[in-house]
Formats: sequence, structure tokens, C-alpha cells
Amino acid sequence: MLALYPDIKPYQRHRLAVQAPHVLYVEESGNPDGIPVLFVHGGPGAGCSPKARCFFDPEVYRIILFDQRGCGQSEPHACLDNNTTQALIEDMEAIREHLGVHHWVLFGGSWGSTLSIAYAQRHPSRVLAMILRGIFLCRPQELQWFYEEGGASRVFPDYWQEFDEAAHRQPGESWIDAYHRQLHGSNELARMSAAKAWCHWEGRCSTLRPNHDVEAHLLDAHTAVAMAHIENHFFRSDPFLLNQEILDNMSALEDIPGVIVHGRYDMICPLDNAMTLSQYWPAAELFVVRDAGHSAFEPSMSDALVKATDEIAEVLVRQFSGEGA
Repeated sequence: MLALYPDIKPYQRHRLAVQAPHVLYVEESGNPDGIPVLFVHGGPGAGCSPKARCFFDPEVYRIILFDQRGCGQSEPHACLDNNTTQALIEDMEAIREHLGVHHWVLFGGSWGSTLSIAYAQRHPSRVLAMILRGIFLCRPQELQWFYEEGGASRVFPDYWQEFDEAAHRQPGESWIDAYHRQLHGSNELARMSAAKAWCHWEGRCSTLRPNHDVEAHLLDAHTAVAMAHIENHFFRSDPFLLNQEILDNMSALEDIPGVIVHGRYDMICPLDNAMTLSQYWPAAELFVVRDAGHSAFEPSMSDALVKATDEIAEVLVRQFSGEGA
């Protein structure tokens, strides 16, 4: 079984001003002359961790990480102004142009898979290949599965009970709307409590076996505030998510090779999401990880993702050396 590559430090950090008031944190590590790969984190609002650099061979890849609007080291923190899917697509293009990248590999998980697909559909000529994990297609049934009764709540009824109680839901109110009210209330302690409850539900459901490190990361106050506010904002009101059918535009990806990695026991984004995507994207290979859930940092999931980045690198090196012609 392959492990993550050793920890490395960035060789370059950037502060990139995009649409006001947002300033993005962007970093580069690995080989400056290597294959450019953009790590597209999940959430939305989760931000990147240093371990995100470790899915890639640092001698082969030019590893680019960025924190999406409002999260991680980007500023302003938890800002919802001008924070939409379309804006994030434009940010990715701004990063590519700022770094002088002609085309790159996209590596995205969960919401990061959504955003990677959306970017590739808008800018297919800029994408060499994609490695996607924990597929999230932003369909109404996916939000219903995780944020309404009758889906994941039946698998984790004890965790759901705590999530439900923290929502203080009013008659006729959805859980997403109830949390929106809690997150934007006047009581600062109540807002923080709601943010942590929102993220705790997701953290508890993200791994096959309990993983306190994953939960602790999401319960960190800085992470929880951004992730809860931004996820709730997107899932409640983003016109792209409400009106765009990603599957309707999959023909734009017909010439882009890809690898889809999905845990069989993913309770946040069920496996049928990945199977559906693979049917619309024949150029991609689907790998089902038999003993993993949603998190990229479960051992079997990390193994599959490192294998995927190694294999994509081999294909691209052959292609550009002429051996694959």
C-alpha cells in the first residue's frame, strides 16, 4: 500500500487580489519545472492543509494549492460577498494566468470535484487530466441525502440527533435554513456553537472508522466558522448549484482523461454519484476503494490517490516526450 509522499514546504507563496474584497492565498511546492497540478479543496470552505501537498511526487509535479474565497489563509475570513461557484472558476483562471501555467492537472475531492468539473467544462483546453475523489454533483437529492431526514441520518441517527438539536429548527423550516438562521444570529456564542455542530456532523460521517484527527481539524474554530458559513451559503443560495446541471455539460470533458476514486462506504457523497459521473465521462476510469469512506486521508483512499497521481504523471511524461504519440 502506498503512503503519502513526505511533508514538504512551499518554495513560493502568493497573495492574489481578485474580485473585491477577496485576496487569495496561493502556494507552490515540488518541482518548479514539473507538471502543474492544482489541488482543489472541498467544503466549500474547508481550506487546504499542508498534507494536501503530499499526494504528489514532488520531483515530478509543480504542486499548486490555493484557499478558496473566505477560507484557510485567504481573506477576508468567512466572507460571503461575491462568493459563488462562477467566481471561484474565475479565480482558478486568474491563478493559472498569474503563475504562467499553460495547462494543468486538476485534483479535487468532494466539493473540489464539483468545482474541478465546472472549471473544466468552462476551460477544457486548459486541463490535461483530472483526478477526482468523493464525487459531489450538487444535485438536490445529494443535499437531501445529507441535510434532510431519511438519508445519512438513518446510518448515523445518534450523530444526526445532535445535529438536529443544534439547529433549533422552527416548524416548516429545513435544516439548511435553520442553520442559516443560527449562523447569522446576534449571539456570538450561539453562532460558534452552530458552526461547530454543522462541521461535527460532517466530520463524524466522513470516515469509515472514527478518526479524531479529521474531526478535530473541522472543529477548529477558524475552519469551522468558514466552512459552516460558506457551505450553508452555497447550498442555500448559489444560482450555479440551484440551476446548473453538471451532467448536462459533460460532453466538454470527452477528450480529458481522468481518474475517479470513490470510497464504497462514503456516507457524505454516496457511490452512485461516482458511478453516474463515470457513465457520462467515458474517458475516465472509476476506482472503488472497498474499505474507505469519504475522507482523502484514510489509508486505502490515500493509497488509491497516490497511485492515480503517479499513473497520470507517467502518462503525461510519455505524451510530452513523444513516447505516447
